Amino acid sequence: MSKPSPRRGPGRPKDDGELRERIVDQAELAFAERGFAGTSLRDVAAQAGVNQALIRYYFGSKQDLFDEVFRRKGSSISGRRHVLLDQLLARPETPGVAQIIRAYLQPQWDMKNSGPAGAAFVRLQARLHAEPEEHALRLRREVYDASVLRYIQALSAILPAIPRATISMRMAFLVGTYLFMLNDLGRLNDLTEGQIGELDSETILEDMVRFLSAGISAAV
Repeated sequence: MSKPSPRRGPGRPKDDGELRERIVDQAELAFAERGFAGTSLRDVAAQAGVNQALIRYYFGSKQDLFDEVFRRKGSSISGRRHVLLDQLLARPETPGVAQIIRAYLQPQWDMKNSGPAGAAFVRLQARLHAEPEEHALRLRREVYDASVLRYIQALSAILPAIPRATISMRMAFLVGTYLFMLNDLGRLNDLTEGQIGELDSETILEDMVRFLSAGISAAV
């Protein structure tokens, strides 16, 4: 005789996995558009078609919901960076600086061009990087530092003449550059007085990799 299915707890929705994802998806769009301070749980609830009590049931506070939003795609980016670096290091030949930098940038670039949700996360991430609060710093460290430190180590191994501290500082320059390019491509035509026109994302990425490779490798 089969055992009866366990009963759900009181008030627990049947499709809680789908509901959680829907809430996180809509919260991502809301936070990207209005920022953390400008977004309320009421806004997210309205966009997701649920009530605020359900959001609190799943996530707790607005800060907890924002953290969940950031960790979801941020961890995906960081995880892919690990995979791409592992693939480079597994090759018989030593990877070059440009290969390492491209592997670092590629996950962000792909997410930017993956559709509205990916573009929304990139905007949200840019907002978080502009926040000096300790919580924002802790969240960025939690999600990204392990992969960033691996890339710094990989670059240090093939650039022994450059102190690791210098490479680490230049990686900070790299982060600032790609975040700007991900979020403010319109400035290209402003600065070139419209001479560049429309560039495809792959061309921009290739030029950025060349530029950043030269900066990372510059003699001290």
